[in-house]
Amino acid sequence: MSAPSILLIAPFDDAEHAHSTQRARALERLGCDVTTFDLRKRMGLLGRLAGSDIRSRLIKSVEAAEANLVLVIGGYDLDEALIEAVRSATGARMVNWFPDDVGSIDEAFRVARGYDQIFVAGSDVAAAFERSTGSAPEVLPHAADPSVYRPLRTKDQYRANVVFAGGATPTREKYLSELVEFGLALWGPGWRKSTLRDYCRGELRSTAEYVRAYGGASVAVNLHHGLGSNGLSYAFCNQRVFELATMGVPQVVDQRADLPKLFDTTTEIITFTTPRELKSRVQELLQTPAHTEEIGGAARRRALHEHTYMHRMRRLLAAAGVKIDEADPIADAAVE
Repeated sequence: MSAPSILLIAPFDDAEHAHSTQRARALERLGCDVTTFDLRKRMGLLGRLAGSDIRSRLIKSVEAAEANLVLVIGGYDLDEALIEAVRSATGARMVNWFPDDVGSIDEAFRVARGYDQIFVAGSDVAAAFERSTGSAPEVLPHAADPSVYRPLRTKDQYRANVVFAGGATPTREKYLSELVEFGLALWGPGWRKSTLRDYCRGELRSTAEYVRAYGGASVAVNLHHGLGSNGLSYAFCNQRVFELATMGVPQVVDQRADLPKLFDTTTEIITFTTPRELKSRVQELLQTPAHTEEIGGAARRRALHEHTYMHRMRRLLAAAGVKIDEADPIADAAVE
């Protein structure tokens, strides 16, 4: 059987959009021929003068890849008319995996109708689509690549009892203020301008730095953007859930409706609902290090068996009608 040809359209970098490369790698490990189109790359003046607009670039990329499937991650700048033009010109099947929470739902609504099929990352996002369109898309949660997010017990400036890595917000500041007595380390933009500036150890400019930062934690804290905002993201689970689980770092995360479908919330990931409860959960974990290590190990085992990008891409390809060779030894080795 010839390898399916996939054009993956997404923003690519080694920080905020590092998962785009991980998704491409998973498709390759499943035996697909993958070509990427970077939404962050902009044409120079000469390219624009030569008529290389986004429409023509996309069509040329689909044709050059001889793509059976065009998979877009988010792609909110690609409007409905543009997607329909690419499909009409190439005949390729157009699929979108929307990676964001319901805070981006209006952007998703605006472009979704142009696609043959869509996937969303949370059941609350799917419910919003159903209320708006009468049809609920399939929920395909985030995942992580074990070759990137691996157990790593870092030391020196990365060592800390409690770690949070992510951007500063007033709500996060409120919750994390409860943890300063436990040896808190903060990584990410904005913390040096907050009341928790003394606990900030760096900005985190790459995925490798992110992994080292959380690798030095006894307990990792995960706070969603929708935390405390009247259920903005009450079901959706962010990428950090899966990254930390895959690393085997014991994790405390704000309660998500989708989380019990993905992990055991008593033995694999610990949840909280209030600042006081967050403090209590973290304190309990720090006081029982052996039990805490067991929680991290259990989360990692679950992630490796159910929540890698190879698991997600197998499911996406099957739903999109793309057949792959399940006996592929490269894919089997990657799962191990």
